[in-house]
Amino acid sequence: MINNKKIIIANLKMYLALVGDVDRWLDNFSKAEKDLAFKNVELVICPPSIFIEKFINKIESKTVSVGAQNCFWENKGAFTGEISPAMLSSMGARYVILGHSERRNYLGENNEIVSHKILTALKSGLKPIVCVGEDREQRKRGMTMEVILTQLDECLGGVSQGRMEDVVICYEPVWAISANNPVAPPTSDDVMSARLLIKKFLVKKYGEKVAERVRIIYGGSIDSKNVGDVCVDSGMKGGLIGHASTIPHELVKIATLMDN
Repeated sequence: MINNKKIIIANLKMYLALVGDVDRWLDNFSKAEKDLAFKNVELVICPPSIFIEKFINKIESKTVSVGAQNCFWENKGAFTGEISPAMLSSMGARYVILGHSERRNYLGENNEIVSHKILTALKSGLKPIVCVGEDREQRKRGMTMEVILTQLDECLGGVSQGRMEDVVICYEPVWAISANNPVAPPTSDDVMSARLLIKKFLVKKYGEKVAERVRIIYGGSIDSKNVGDVCVDSGMKGGLIGHASTIPHELVKIATLMDN
């Protein structure tokens, strides 16, 4: 079934480090979303993997789904400490974030690794949220288009036309995420240019019909004050929310603004 709703994804990273932190977040989220019924937005919460089942039991609904922040590229085997897409899917996770800049930067993940993860996730019934984007130095050197197109080509190379509509593409300019202390987020024109570039790539590779069904979103220092500029005005179908998602009322406010 094709999902044409916009999508807001909360990447809670390691912000909720303790069980008590998780319980407080869940309590505050329940209060924040009380009596809300999103019409055009799907809200996806991606907690640390050890808390996924708890989140599913507490908050999953028709408009709120639970996802993971990462997965391994194999479903089973002698891979100590890894978590497979099959494990995540069996717990009830529906989405998984792949290719995030922090994993590329701190853990050495490259496009080949991301590609393997995408294919295994799709086979396991998970919907990959694939992050692409340039860092500060690449932006200064005018390499934004080259970097995005290379990442798309190498990460999505094995994804068939029939499975592409299950993939979400997130334009995540590395220099704009909150962990890198950006001076300011990109302008709506910057984000729109990236969206059009991604759309053009999808049309060329998969055709207009499939490209229309792929949700292209933005990620990078989003809050309720700038979501209108970087997501709505740029024509994005949603956003990947980092630090702001640690405040449930702020997260719900962002989703509400996208729902209008």
